[in-house]
Parts: sequence; structure tokens; C-alpha cells
Amino acid sequence: MPNIALDLGNQIASFGVKAAYGEPQDVDGVSITPVALTWAGFGGGADQDENGGGGGGGVSIPLGVYVRREEGLRFEPNIVALLAVAIPFVWVAGRALSRVIRALKK
Repeated sequence: MPNIALDLGNQIASFGVKAAYGEPQDVDGVSITPVALTWAGFGGGADQDENGGGGGGGVSIPLGVYVRREEGLRFEPNIVALLAVAIPFVWVAGRALSRVIRALKK
């Protein structure tokens, strides 16, 4: 049976920074570099008869772009992704804070 962990390791060796930062693009004389939050997970296994399998998956959330103009470099966030992450975070933080306050009152 091939070593699944080594095969997966070889396949994702170049995954790191190249997945989070895209290739710079020139648009109307302005250089932009896309930025994303990425993560991936993989797993595999085999039984005693060496019947094995594996799988994996990943997620990429576009955070924004770095824009290079004559004035300098600036980050411009992706508002839709920011709201998609911020709204659930604020809701969970609010629920947790209300429960902490309620527990402290008792």
C-alpha cells in the first residue's frame, strides 16, 4: 500500500503562500495582488486488509487586494467577505457576553 501521508504531503508542498496571495495583475496601470484566507485538511487510513482511502478539502475566503499605485501600497478589503465573517462573530460574541453577565449577576 502506498504511503498516503507522503503522497498528500508531496501534493500540497507548494500550497502555503501561493494559496493565500494570488499572482499580481496589472489593471489600467495599477498593480493588484489578491489576498485570501485559506486552509485545508486531509485524512486517510487503512484497515487490516490494507484497503485504504483518503480524502481532503479546503476553504478559501477572499479578504481583499493589495493595490500598488504611484502613491504607494494600500490594502482594500472585500466588504462582502468582511460582513460574512463579522456578522456571525458579533452575534456569537454578544450571546457569550450576555451569558457571562447573567452568570455574574447570580
